[in-house]
Amino acid sequence: MVNVEGIFVSDGGVPKLSVDQVNVTVNGLDGDRQRDLKHHGGPDRAVCVLQTELLSQLQSEGHPIQPGTTGENLLISGIDLEIGTQFTVDEVQLEVVSDAPPCKTIASSFTNGEFKRISYKLTGQTRWYCRVIKPGIIRISA
Repeated sequence: MVNVEGIFVSDGGVPKLSVDQVNVTVNGLDGDRQRDLKHHGGPDRAVCVLQTELLSQLQSEGHPIQPGTTGENLLISGIDLEIGTQFTVDEVQLEVVSDAPPCKTIASSFTNGEFKRISYKLTGQTRWYCRVIKPGIIRISA
């Protein structure tokens, strides 16, 4: 079972701010906006997901990362993700489409600005971009 441990939106940029629930459409989360539409947003990058296990690992390595600081929309646990994985969160069905390459805007979440620590090409660990197969409401898990 997938647990939603955080939902995050912003009017552009990071950190994204925590909300208790959100409506998710094929184009993303209501109330969430991306400033750089060349690299973020759109149907194949509608939702950015970070696994709680990776967040905890990064914190244990001494990185100052916190929920929402790397631009993720959902912080989840209870599932392993890879390209092609489909999963359901509340009413919403998502499919992992690609890794979410990191950029310098999230450097403050990492010791010495090492944002490439979550580069899938370099470390095999990342945030994931998902497309929305079935829209609906997502709430923080009880």
